Amino acid sequence: MTPAGAPDTRRVFFALWPDEPQRRALEHAAAKAVRHCGGRPVPAANLHVTLAFLGSVPVGRIAELQGIARKLAAAFDAHIPIELTFERLVHWREPEILCALSAATESAGGMLAAALQEATATLGFTPDRRPFQAHVTLARKVVRVERLPRLRAVVWRFDAYALIESRTAASGAIYSVIESYPLFAADKTHD
Repeated sequence: MTPAGAPDTRRVFFALWPDEPQRRALEHAAAKAVRHCGGRPVPAANLHVTLAFLGSVPVGRIAELQGIARKLAAAFDAHIPIELTFERLVHWREPEILCALSAATESAGGMLAAALQEATATLGFTPDRRPFQAHVTLARKVVRVERLPRLRAVVWRFDAYALIESRTAASGAIYSVIESYPLFAADKTHD
C-alpha cells in the first residue's frame, strides 16, 4: 500500500525472458547444486537474465520505458537470436546467491544491456550501472557452499527481451511480463 501523497510505483527491470523448456533445462542441470547449497531455490518461473534493473519507477513513467524499449528493439542490429550458454556455477558471497554463469562477455546481450542502461539514464531513470554479466540466479540466502559440481552446458536463445514487474508476496518474488520487444521485425529480416 502506498502512503498518502506518495506516487504509485512499480519495481521493474528489463530482462531476457526464457521460455518454459529453457527454464526447465537449466533447473534440471543445476538441481543437485541447488538442493545442496542450503539456500532458497528460485522458482523455475522466475529464472531470467537481467539486462537493466531500474527499481521503483512511478507508474506514470512506465510508458516511457516501453517507448525506449520499442525504439531500441527496432534499432537493434540482430541477425541471429541472442545466445547464452550457461556452463558454470558460482556462489557470490555478498548477495548470498548461487548463479549459473555464461562465458559470453562481449555478447549481443551485453550490447543490449548497455544500450538500455544508457537510454534509461538519459531520461532520468536510475538503472543499476554495473557491467553486464550474463547470469541466472538459482538460489538465494546461500551462505556457504563447500564445492560446486560441474554444470552441464545449457543454451538459452532469445529473439526478444521484456520489461518485467517484480512484486513481493509472502511466498517470495512474483515476476510478470509487462511487455515483450521482438529483436527481429518483419522489415528487418528483408535487408
